[in-house]
Amino acid sequence: MRVLLVEDEVLLAETIRQGLKAAGFVVDVAHNGVDGLWAATENLYDVVVLDVMLPGMHGYSVLKQMRERRNWVPVIMLTAKDGEYDQTDAFDLGADDYLTKPFSFPVLVARLRALIRRGAPERPVILAVGSLRLDPATRQVTRNGQAITLTAREFGLLDYLMRRPDEVLSKAQILDNVWDPDFRGGDNVVEVYIGYLRRKIDEPFGLNTLRTVRGMGYRLSTD
Repeated sequence: MRVLLVEDEVLLAETIRQGLKAAGFVVDVAHNGVDGLWAATENLYDVVVLDVMLPGMHGYSVLKQMRERRNWVPVIMLTAKDGEYDQTDAFDLGADDYLTKPFSFPVLVARLRALIRRGAPERPVILAVGSLRLDPATRQVTRNGQAITLTAREFGLLDYLMRRPDEVLSKAQILDNVWDPDFRGGDNVVEVYIGYLRRKIDEPFGLNTLRTVRGMGYRLSTD
């Protein structure tokens, strides 16, 4: 069982490496994101242990580029952060598991073995509503094969709408699911971003799929 460990804290990396070696793993170590991405794409591993805060390239960027290159090796993220949105970002980008430092070493070993047993099928689900496509792993959006560039907030809004096609979603629902819980602005921000999306996913294609349902909310329909 071959593991790639990408961890910039040298002493911690060596401790993990020695422990995994004793547990029967063969371990390669990289201490920055650039070397980690190179190793992950040039070699075959059963699982990758990837720190989030890395020099050279952020762990999420490493993960994103791996998935963009259709490298589906199971990845478990390690981080000192424990925020809900850090975990959400990791899973949206294609992570398979997530451990917060400090962690129990037996738990790490158990999770690695579980991921290896599960294997690495091509798992990302492409969301589709009519000719509109959204890939949560690579963060790519297309209409009729033409790439559409979105901001992070626009992407989050479209992702939410595409997971509920043909449903009427209120401003309150959208705020609760797309904006941060501590957002204190008015709900008119939803209307503003709906307008931004229309100008990118509908108007250039002569379509009207993102519709306002007066007094109720918004609905994304097929072409």
